[in-house]
Amino acid sequence: MSVENRILEIITPSLEEKGYHLVRVQLQGSKRKTLQIMIEKRDESHITVDDCASVSRIASVLLDVNDPIHESYDLEVTSPGLDRPLVIKEDYKRFAGSMVKIELKIPYEGRQRFHGLLLGVEGNLVKLELSPEKEITEFAFSDIKKAKLVPDYEMSQ
Repeated sequence: MSVENRILEIITPSLEEKGYHLVRVQLQGSKRKTLQIMIEKRDESHITVDDCASVSRIASVLLDVNDPIHESYDLEVTSPGLDRPLVIKEDYKRFAGSMVKIELKIPYEGRQRFHGLLLGVEGNLVKLELSPEKEITEFAFSDIKKAKLVPDYEMSQ
């Protein structure tokens, strides 16, 4: 089990009990590690600094007790922001109708990066209307390396 998955296992129940949903847990850095915990409220209202501080306190206690990271690290609790990453299949359903950027693990028709209107997910296939081509394509969910929403202000550039 990866460190990130172990951390998810440790903190998810307590955070869900407090009304939060974990978007992503990511351990990054080589010399000094940073553990980023990305949260949103289950009722989809805005995340505040107080929310981040509360989650930080909860996560710190749970991680100190369970010690899944055996070296020093910085804890960073954030909201997903306007360019929210799409991590699980449900994200692709929830944000259907939004503009997205998708990067694949391996090239598809000579490309690894795609931009377009997210049409949703059916089974294991994510459907996308490409911009500016307007053609519809689909990718296996498992072939996606990373994906994120494209904020409206990026569309006007």
